[in-house]
Amino acid sequence: MIRNAAVFCASSFGVNPAYREAAIELGRVLAQQKIGIIYGGANVGLMQAVAESSLLHGGRVVGVIPEVLVDLEIAHRGLTELHIATNMHTRKAMMGEMADAFLVLPGGFGTLEEMFEVLTWQSLRLHQKPTILINIDGFYDKLLAFLDHCVEQGVLKPYARENLRVVADVGELCNLLLTA
Repeated sequence: MIRNAAVFCASSFGVNPAYREAAIELGRVLAQQKIGIIYGGANVGLMQAVAESSLLHGGRVVGVIPEVLVDLEIAHRGLTELHIATNMHTRKAMMGEMADAFLVLPGGFGTLEEMFEVLTWQSLRLHQKPTILINIDGFYDKLLAFLDHCVEQGVLKPYARENLRVVADVGELCNLLLTA
């Protein structure tokens, strides 16, 4: 049962309005399903959109932000809880411990790094929590093709590749969560 989901996403909105719309929809849906959000604690970009939407719909939102980013990313002070971690490693460990699943919206280096870390942890059997990539408007199509290429080249095990579940949108995510 998923009680809390870590959400990895950009600290900007990106150029496609569908990314922000998906973040808002994800926040609403998770609140309605009584699934708490664990996220990076920022008050900017897609991170802000998902948090604000969940809060607006009565959801529980926990932010985990490292000290170095409190001023840089403008920590969100209106959350259910805000944890200030000493560094990025502590932040990710806290988020990993609190989450029952990991959801990935469009994002850059930080989003990818967080996603790949939890996938690595799963490959090492440190957890068996689902990691679900929400591939809004095909944002991650080229990355997924590259991961398939890695399997074809024998540097990524097929079972590890299968650990990354992919849905096209938040509606498809809802169907997956309800059947999980």
